[in-house]
Amino acid sequence: MYVDSTHGFCGDPAVGVDVDASTSETFFCTFGPWLVDIPIAMHNDDDSLDEIGRQFDDAADTLRRARERLAERAARAAEMIVASLRDGGCVYLFGNGGSAADAQHFAAELVGRFLIERRPLRAVALTTDSSILTAVANDYDYTTVFARQLAGLGRPGDIAVGLTTSGNSPNVLAALAEARRMGMKTIAFTGDSGGRCATLADVLLNVPAAGSPRIQETHAVLYHIICSLIEKAFAGHPWHRTGA
Repeated sequence: MYVDSTHGFCGDPAVGVDVDASTSETFFCTFGPWLVDIPIAMHNDDDSLDEIGRQFDDAADTLRRARERLAERAARAAEMIVASLRDGGCVYLFGNGGSAADAQHFAAELVGRFLIERRPLRAVALTTDSSILTAVANDYDYTTVFARQLAGLGRPGDIAVGLTTSGNSPNVLAALAEARRMGMKTIAFTGDSGGRCATLADVLLNVPAAGSPRIQETHAVLYHIICSLIEKAFAGHPWHRTGA
Protein backbone atom coordinates (compact mmCIF):
# COMPACT_ATOMS: atom_id res chain seq x y z
CA MET A 1 0.00 0.00 0.00
CA TYR A 2 1.51 3.35 -1.00
CA VAL A 3 0.21 6.41 0.86
CA ASP A 4 0.71 9.74 -0.85
CA SER A 5 1.21 12.21 2.00
CA THR A 6 0.48 15.17 -0.26
CA HIS A 7 -2.66 13.97 -1.96
CA GLY A 8 -3.93 11.56 0.68
CA PHE A 9 -4.58 8.45 -1.43
CA CYS A 10 -3.40 4.86 -1.67
CA GLY A 11 -1.81 3.71 -4.87
CA ASP A 12 0.94 1.18 -5.62
CA PRO A 13 1.26 -2.05 -3.60
CA ALA A 14 3.42 -2.15 -0.48
CA VAL A 15 7.12 -1.62 -0.90
CA GLY A 16 7.72 -4.75 1.13
CA VAL A 17 5.91 -7.25 3.33
CA ASP A 18 7.41 -9.06 6.30
CA VAL A 19 5.17 -11.93 7.43
CA ASP A 20 5.20 -13.81 10.71
CA ALA A 21 2.69 -16.50 9.81
CA SER A 22 1.96 -17.42 13.42
CA THR A 23 0.86 -14.03 14.72
CA SER A 24 0.72 -11.12 12.33
CA GLU A 25 1.58 -9.47 9.09
CA THR A 26 3.64 -6.31 8.96
CA PHE A 27 3.10 -4.06 5.97
CA PHE A 28 5.89 -1.62 5.13
CA CYS A 29 4.66 1.49 3.37
CA THR A 30 6.09 4.86 2.55
CA PHE A 31 4.57 7.95 4.13
CA GLY A 32 6.30 11.04 2.87
CA PRO A 33 10.02 10.54 3.57
CA TRP A 34 9.37 7.83 6.22
CA LEU A 35 9.06 4.07 6.02
CA VAL A 36 6.29 2.93 8.35
CA ASP A 37 5.59 -0.64 9.43
CA ILE A 38 1.93 -1.37 10.25
CA PRO A 39 1.31 -4.58 12.23
CA ILE A 40 -2.00 -6.24 11.40
CA ALA A 41 -3.19 -8.95 13.77
CA MET A 42 -4.12 -12.27 12.15
CA HIS A 43 -6.87 -14.17 13.93
CA ASN A 44 -6.94 -17.93 14.23
CA ASP A 45 -9.83 -19.41 12.23
CA ASP A 46 -11.13 -21.25 15.30
CA ASP A 47 -11.23 -18.00 17.26
CA SER A 48 -13.19 -16.31 14.48
CA LEU A 49 -15.69 -19.17 14.31
CA ASP A 50 -16.14 -19.07 18.09
CA GLU A 51 -16.82 -15.33 17.94
CA ILE A 52 -19.28 -15.77 15.07
CA GLY A 53 -21.09 -18.46 17.06
CA ARG A 54 -21.31 -16.21 20.11
CA GLN A 55 -22.72 -13.38 18.01
CA PHE A 56 -25.40 -15.64 16.49
CA ASP A 57 -26.31 -17.03 19.92
CA ASP A 58 -26.59 -13.54 21.37
CA ALA A 59 -28.78 -12.37 18.49
CA ALA A 60 -31.03 -15.43 18.82
CA ASP A 61 -31.36 -14.89 22.57
CA THR A 62 -32.26 -11.23 22.03
CA LEU A 63 -34.96 -12.20 19.52
CA ARG A 64 -36.39 -14.79 21.92
CA ARG A 65 -36.62 -12.28 24.74
CA ALA A 66 -38.06 -9.64 22.39
CA ARG A 67 -40.79 -12.07 21.35
CA GLU A 68 -41.76 -12.61 24.99
CA ARG A 69 -41.85 -8.89 25.73
CA LEU A 70 -43.02 -7.27 22.51
CA ALA A 71 -45.31 -9.60 20.53
CA GLU A 72 -48.53 -8.02 21.81
CA ARG A 73 -47.14 -4.50 21.45
CA ALA A 74 -46.09 -5.18 17.85
CA ALA A 75 -49.64 -6.31 17.11
CA ARG A 76 -51.00 -3.10 18.66
CA ALA A 77 -48.60 -1.01 16.59
CA ALA A 78 -49.76 -2.72 13.40
CA GLU A 79 -53.42 -2.23 14.32
CA MET A 80 -52.81 1.44 15.04
CA ILE A 81 -51.11 1.97 11.68
CA VAL A 82 -53.81 0.07 9.78
CA ALA A 83 -56.55 2.14 11.40
CA SER A 84 -54.79 5.38 10.47
CA LEU A 85 -54.11 4.33 6.88
CA ARG A 86 -57.72 3.22 6.39
CA ASP A 87 -58.82 6.64 7.58
CA GLY A 88 -56.56 8.40 5.06
CA GLY A 89 -53.68 8.93 7.46
CA CYS A 90 -49.96 8.79 6.85
CA VAL A 91 -47.03 7.17 8.68
CA TYR A 92 -44.03 9.44 9.34
CA LEU A 93 -40.75 7.78 10.34
CA PHE A 94 -37.50 9.23 11.67
CA GLY A 95 -34.22 8.42 13.39
CA ASN A 96 -30.48 9.08 13.20
CA GLY A 97 -27.67 7.09 11.59
CA GLY A 98 -28.59 3.41 11.37
CA SER A 99 -32.03 4.27 12.71
CA ALA A 100 -32.45 6.74 9.84
CA ALA A 101 -31.74 3.87 7.45
CA ASP A 102 -34.32 1.76 9.30
CA ALA A 103 -36.88 4.57 9.01
CA GLN A 104 -36.31 4.64 5.24
CA HIS A 105 -36.45 0.86 5.00
CA PHE A 106 -39.75 0.72 6.90
CA ALA A 107 -41.27 3.47 4.73
CA ALA A 108 -40.12 1.72 1.55
CA GLU A 109 -41.83 -1.52 2.56
CA LEU A 110 -45.12 0.35 3.03
CA VAL A 111 -45.03 2.52 -0.10
CA GLY A 112 -43.66 -0.26 -2.26
CA ARG A 113 -44.44 -3.81 -1.28
CA PHE A 114 -43.28 -6.18 1.42
CA LEU A 115 -44.49 -9.66 0.41
CA ILE A 116 -48.06 -9.38 -0.86
CA GLU A 117 -49.43 -7.43 -3.81
CA ARG A 118 -51.65 -4.59 -2.57
CA ARG A 119 -52.13 -0.88 -2.95
CA PRO A 120 -49.30 1.48 -1.97
CA LEU A 121 -49.59 2.82 1.56
CA ARG A 122 -48.87 6.37 2.71
CA ALA A 123 -45.53 6.54 4.49
CA VAL A 124 -42.79 9.16 4.54
CA ALA A 125 -39.29 8.93 6.02
CA LEU A 126 -38.35 12.38 7.35
CA THR A 127 -34.64 11.55 7.01
CA THR A 128 -34.20 11.85 3.25
CA ASP A 129 -34.58 15.50 2.15
CA SER A 130 -31.12 16.99 2.61
CA SER A 131 -32.32 20.50 1.79
CA ILE A 132 -34.97 20.48 4.51
CA LEU A 133 -32.69 18.79 7.03
CA THR A 134 -29.81 21.20 6.52
CA ALA A 135 -32.02 24.30 6.28
CA VAL A 136 -33.83 23.54 9.53
CA ALA A 137 -30.61 22.51 11.29
CA ASN A 138 -28.88 25.70 10.10
CA ASP A 139 -31.71 28.18 10.67
CA TYR A 140 -33.05 26.68 13.88
CA ASP A 141 -31.41 23.70 15.55
CA TYR A 142 -30.72 20.05 14.69
CA THR A 143 -33.04 19.05 17.49
CA THR A 144 -35.98 20.35 15.43
CA VAL A 145 -35.25 18.70 12.05
CA PHE A 146 -38.02 16.10 12.42
CA ALA A 147 -40.47 18.05 14.57
CA ARG A 148 -40.51 20.91 12.08
CA GLN A 149 -41.39 18.53 9.25
CA LEU A 150 -44.15 16.93 11.28
CA ALA A 151 -45.60 20.34 12.10
CA GLY A 152 -45.79 21.13 8.38
CA LEU A 153 -46.92 17.76 7.07
CA GLY A 154 -48.71 15.86 9.80
CA ARG A 155 -52.35 15.83 10.77
CA PRO A 156 -54.32 14.50 13.73
CA GLY A 157 -54.72 10.76 13.39
CA ASP A 158 -51.44 10.27 11.52
CA ILE A 159 -48.73 8.01 12.95
CA ALA A 160 -45.27 9.14 14.08
CA VAL A 161 -42.65 6.40 14.37
CA GLY A 162 -39.37 7.29 16.09
CA LEU A 163 -36.36 4.98 16.15
CA THR A 164 -33.53 5.52 18.65
CA THR A 165 -31.48 2.78 20.29
CA SER A 166 -30.91 4.89 23.40
CA GLY A 167 -34.45 6.20 23.57
CA ASN A 168 -32.97 9.64 24.19
CA SER A 169 -32.07 11.17 20.80
CA PRO A 170 -33.11 14.83 21.21
CA ASN A 171 -34.55 15.26 17.72
CA VAL A 172 -36.57 12.05 18.01
CA LEU A 173 -37.92 13.14 21.40
CA ALA A 174 -38.84 16.56 20.00
CA ALA A 175 -40.67 14.98 17.07
CA LEU A 176 -42.63 12.57 19.27
CA ALA A 177 -43.60 15.45 21.55
CA GLU A 178 -44.73 17.51 18.55
CA ALA A 179 -46.71 14.54 17.23
CA ARG A 180 -48.55 14.22 20.50
CA ARG A 181 -49.27 17.94 20.56
CA MET A 182 -50.81 17.60 17.10
CA GLY A 183 -53.01 14.64 18.01
CA MET A 184 -50.96 12.02 16.19
CA LYS A 185 -50.40 8.50 17.51
CA THR A 186 -46.80 7.64 18.42
CA ILE A 187 -44.67 4.50 18.23
CA ALA A 188 -41.09 4.32 19.52
CA PHE A 189 -38.47 1.68 18.71
CA THR A 190 -35.79 1.80 21.42
CA GLY A 191 -33.38 -0.21 23.52
CA ASP A 192 -34.13 -1.87 26.83
CA SER A 193 -34.93 1.10 29.08
CA GLY A 194 -36.96 3.02 26.51
CA GLY A 195 -35.23 6.18 27.68
CA ARG A 196 -37.31 9.35 27.63
CA CYS A 197 -39.26 7.96 24.68
CA ALA A 198 -41.11 5.73 27.14
CA THR A 199 -43.28 8.66 28.24
CA LEU A 200 -43.95 9.86 24.69
CA ALA A 201 -44.95 6.61 22.95
CA ASP A 202 -48.44 5.18 22.69
CA VAL A 203 -46.66 1.92 21.82
CA LEU A 204 -43.13 1.37 23.12
CA LEU A 205 -41.09 -1.33 21.38
CA ASN A 206 -38.10 -1.45 23.72
CA VAL A 207 -35.79 -4.29 22.74
CA PRO A 208 -34.32 -6.20 25.73
CA ALA A 209 -30.68 -5.57 24.82
CA ALA A 210 -27.99 -3.05 25.68
CA GLY A 211 -25.80 -2.98 22.56
CA SER A 212 -26.81 -1.09 19.43
CA PRO A 213 -26.17 -4.02 17.03
CA ARG A 214 -28.65 -6.34 18.77
CA ILE A 215 -31.16 -3.53 19.22
CA GLN A 216 -31.08 -2.49 15.56
CA GLU A 217 -31.20 -6.08 14.32
CA THR A 218 -34.31 -6.68 16.41
CA HIS A 219 -35.86 -3.40 15.26
CA ALA A 220 -35.60 -4.72 11.70
CA VAL A 221 -37.31 -7.99 12.66
CA LEU A 222 -40.05 -6.06 14.46
CA TYR A 223 -40.86 -3.68 11.63
CA HIS A 224 -40.81 -6.54 9.14
CA ILE A 225 -43.37 -8.34 11.29
CA ILE A 226 -45.44 -5.16 11.56
CA CYS A 227 -45.23 -4.69 7.77
CA SER A 228 -46.49 -8.23 7.23
CA LEU A 229 -49.48 -7.61 9.50
CA ILE A 230 -50.27 -4.29 7.82
CA GLU A 231 -49.94 -5.84 4.39
CA LYS A 232 -52.32 -8.69 5.20
CA ALA A 233 -54.90 -6.13 6.32
CA PHE A 234 -54.81 -4.49 2.88
CA ALA A 235 -54.21 -7.52 0.66
CA GLY A 236 -57.10 -8.34 -1.64
CA HIS A 237 -58.66 -4.89 -1.34
CA PRO A 238 -59.38 -3.48 -4.83
CA TRP A 239 -57.25 -0.59 -5.95
CA HIS A 240 -56.47 1.10 -9.24
CA ARG A 241 -52.99 1.28 -10.73
CA THR A 242 -51.89 4.40 -12.54
CA GLY A 243 -49.57 4.64 -15.51
CA ALA A 244 -48.54 1.79 -17.78
